[in-house]
Amino acid sequence: MSLTNTYLVTTRNLEAFLNALQTAQAPERFTNKFLQDLEFSTSNDRLFLGLLKGLGFIDESGAPQQRYFDFLDQTQARTVLAQAIREAYDDLFRINKDAQTLSEEEIKNKLKTLTRGEKSDKVVGLMAKTFKALSDYADWSKPSKAPPEPESKFETVAPKEITKPRTEGAQPKTLGLHYDIQIHLPATRDSGVYDAIFKSLKDHLL
Repeated sequence: MSLTNTYLVTTRNLEAFLNALQTAQAPERFTNKFLQDLEFSTSNDRLFLGLLKGLGFIDESGAPQQRYFDFLDQTQARTVLAQAIREAYDDLFRINKDAQTLSEEEIKNKLKTLTRGEKSDKVVGLMAKTFKALSDYADWSKPSKAPPEPESKFETVAPKEITKPRTEGAQPKTLGLHYDIQIHLPATRDSGVYDAIFKSLKDHLL
């Protein structure tokens, strides 16, 4: 859940600023100097830096993030901004999934609830005005991106049946055990001894 606290005192130059971003090369660090190079030099214009941070275009040090580079593609810039707004004003979209269609006064009332009286009426009004101006610039025709599903770390492999090849027409063989028994007969002329030995083998082994 999130709700950016950044806002503009005036949104008069917002569209011109967003257009200027798309025609300029991304800086290594987005600074007030770079803002002046884009011909936005008033004290109110400096609030654009905080807005870009709130939208995830630059990090706290001013370094452009991937969203900034995606925004430079004019064919998808407004769609990229719509996704950035959804994330920056996530709490507002949880109240109304089509928050971008609300009137400025309706947005202001929703923000009053979300900020729980921690912001003055004037600040909440400026937040609502900023959100509305951003929403009017963005392209909402495409659905929001669903959160990426976590990749599975385990792969399920179906067990394979292992069979042994057999000759066509051959009957399956059953597994059996075979024992070899060696008997050392004593040297004797008495046949009765042999008879007794074989009789014992018959009784105990067969």
